Amino acid sequence: MKSVDVQALQAGTGRPLIDVREEWEYAEGHVPGAVNLPMSTLGEHLDELPAEPFDVICKSGGRSARVIEALTPRGHDATNVDGGTDGWIAAGFPVER
Repeated sequence: MKSVDVQALQAGTGRPLIDVREEWEYAEGHVPGAVNLPMSTLGEHLDELPAEPFDVICKSGGRSARVIEALTPRGHDATNVDGGTDGWIAAGFPVER
């Protein structure tokens, strides 16, 4: 599974970022520019995923890894963000609310 750390994400991967946390988690603070598509309802929103390569983030990296494991066989070029939003915040990077 491809992965990127929060420092590389902050430096700019150039890829869209999908946040698979629940809506309430996303509302509490997310990486600027992230689009919220919760893992719990992702099956209903597969048509909203980017056609180009994209990054997937969650709280710490577990849910996003499972999402990538499900999407990769379906032809999606997705990369996991190691450390997730918690790692992003711990690194002192800005969040949107």
